[in-house]
Amino acid sequence: MDIRGIEERALNAWPALTTMVMDGWVLRLSRGYSKRANSLNALAPTTGIDAALDGAEPIYRLARLRPIVRLSPLMPDGADSALAARGYLAGDPTTVMTVGLDVRAGDPQVEIATVPTEAWATGFAAANNVPAQHRDTHDRMLGGLRLPAGFATLHHDGRPIAYGLGVLERGLIGLFDIVTLPAARRQGAGRRLVMSLMAWGRARGATCAYLQVVDANAPAIALYHGLGFRPAYRYHYRLAPQ
Repeated sequence: MDIRGIEERALNAWPALTTMVMDGWVLRLSRGYSKRANSLNALAPTTGIDAALDGAEPIYRLARLRPIVRLSPLMPDGADSALAARGYLAGDPTTVMTVGLDVRAGDPQVEIATVPTEAWATGFAAANNVPAQHRDTHDRMLGGLRLPAGFATLHHDGRPIAYGLGVLERGLIGLFDIVTLPAARRQGAGRRLVMSLMAWGRARGATCAYLQVVDANAPAIALYHGLGFRPAYRYHYRLAPQ
């Protein structure tokens, strides 16, 4: 699978409030909510990391945001060591995983809507521990999504126990923020929800699914391995000194 193709889709699937493009670098700003939406990313950079930071750092500082760089395999050679030399701190190593789709039927207890209802957005935000001060930003980012999407909820005894988001673009479905409520964990809820989103995507033309999982989340990695996902590439962040 083409790394740049996945990177483009993932950026589109979780839209930042503000996006700027400079010399093949993508700057994302979203009032500080999530590293993913507030970082400098490489797509097809024509300048090195030092030149990119010279342009990006003042923009983040003006927005009162700590500069963050997300280091994927698309980064220029030497970027990681150059950031370390500038005092940027490494964190959150993450693996992007992919799988071909052959799931044909979802779980009847998984509801997948094509628009985010207020109840879904509230439950999704609460399950993902979105801080109250970022809830408006979270909802605005969801509202900025301009791709076909599935807003999934798994119910048990009439109550939601798991949430997830699937976003379709150019034959792939990206899976984001798959989360099960604490009382329902280790009972197969995540597997049921993921399989349902995969079936939903396949029915709409997707041939492959991708997702991003933090390396420290061993239970999630085991779940995805069990569903056939395999590592495609890795990335991590570096954060500017405070």
